[in-house]
Amino acid sequence: MLCTIYILKLLRKNRRWNMSLIIKNANLYGENIVDIKINGEKIESIGCNLNDDECEIYDAKERLTLPGGVDVHTHMSLDLGKFVAVDDFHTGTRAAACGGTTTIVDHIAFGSKESYFDEMIKKYHKMAKDLAIIDYSFHGAIQDSRDKTLELMESYHKNEGIVSTKIYTTYGGKLNDDKILKILKKAKETGTVVCVHCENDGAIAELREEAKSKNELDPIYHAKTRPAETEAEAINRLIYLSEIAGYPKLYIVHTSTELGLNEIKKARKRGVKNLYCETCTQYLLLDEQKYIDGGNSEGIKYIMSPPLRKKSDQNALWQGIIDGEVNVVATDHCPFFYETEKLPYKDNFYDCPGGAPGVEERLELILSEGLKRGISLDRLIEVLIANPAKIFGLYPKKGNINPNSDADIIILEKEKYVIKQENRHSNVDYTSYEGFESDYKVKTVLCRGKFVLSEGKYLGVPGYGKFIKRKLAK
Repeated sequence: MLCTIYILKLLRKNRRWNMSLIIKNANLYGENIVDIKINGEKIESIGCNLNDDECEIYDAKERLTLPGGVDVHTHMSLDLGKFVAVDDFHTGTRAAACGGTTTIVDHIAFGSKESYFDEMIKKYHKMAKDLAIIDYSFHGAIQDSRDKTLELMESYHKNEGIVSTKIYTTYGGKLNDDKILKILKKAKETGTVVCVHCENDGAIAELREEAKSKNELDPIYHAKTRPAETEAEAINRLIYLSEIAGYPKLYIVHTSTELGLNEIKKARKRGVKNLYCETCTQYLLLDEQKYIDGGNSEGIKYIMSPPLRKKSDQNALWQGIIDGEVNVVATDHCPFFYETEKLPYKDNFYDCPGGAPGVEERLELILSEGLKRGISLDRLIEVLIANPAKIFGLYPKKGNINPNSDADIIILEKEKYVIKQENRHSNVDYTSYEGFESDYKVKTVLCRGKFVLSEGKYLGVPGYGKFIKRKLAK
């Protein structure tokens, strides 16, 4: 009995672990100063002058208060065979949390050609369960259109909360058009969101072989062998296939070019439904000059697919956010060690692992740059938080601050600071955004009512994050 009383007193003293909290003086969405009462994992009420003697009080000091960020494109521990992404579900979600993201949806790796995607889903559950700092879910990954695969799409949608899947038009697991059409038709039946990596595999293969034969292997040739047309063609093709299938939910991942975005805009104008466009932080803030500046040793850091593009593409994507044509900004976070896994291939992009870090920087930098470009805070919140939650079946549990939603809340200081590797929290040994200045700094993060970050002090606990079963209407 005495032991129980002591534990209760200890828990009451350390309210970070206690279950009731009032956030005072929160500048909610940059519009109103309010109090937010949290009971357990949920938001109980929002109002003025909320008080409860049994609650911990946290003073937000009229700082910008937003829902936790939602990143629906990450690759934790992605196994490419020779290389494995160096952030697992502990270090990757730690970095995400420190940057204000409280939920991720991870794109899983392919299993063997003979396997079905449920085997990898089960593996990922084990990989994430005791490591994740914040909440998470998974996209499926499909590399065939066998009858059992289509059955699993339906059963996982109905029973397991996996309401989205990924297919590729390039790489080893790519699908030809007949198989893509079968998957799109099934997705129309089930309501599944089909996420597609859109690049023309044949054209890229030919251009890469040509570059290799000419010994054109500097990092810039990574961009030259994956030109904008390869993305635009594949986007166009997938949209027409979706029309044949009756307009299932088609989500174009990491759109990187003006040409690709224009295909989406033209399709919408002619009446295509259920078409979503994602871009990523890197395509908004970095351009292909990175492959040249600093020489090959620096350029090799930015080998990713799609590659970095031209300034004109960057500006078109920002305009797409303004116009409502770009629905989501994600990261495609997939880091590999610079010193040991990137740098050795500085003179041979062909063999360099593709992927880069970014899960921590997304929210701060896109808010900073977006506001400088005159984009409203509301619109930036949509692409960073609300839209990804809505498109992928997390809303209203995630992606908003309202009674009964999860108490995923972030508080940001209007404070200029420079992003450096030394203030990052990923396991990787570099940041893609070294030297970038942010106008905002995430100070406090709550995930389901628990402090993960409090006034800059990290309090994350591996295994606290839980798998979120998602639900979508057809």
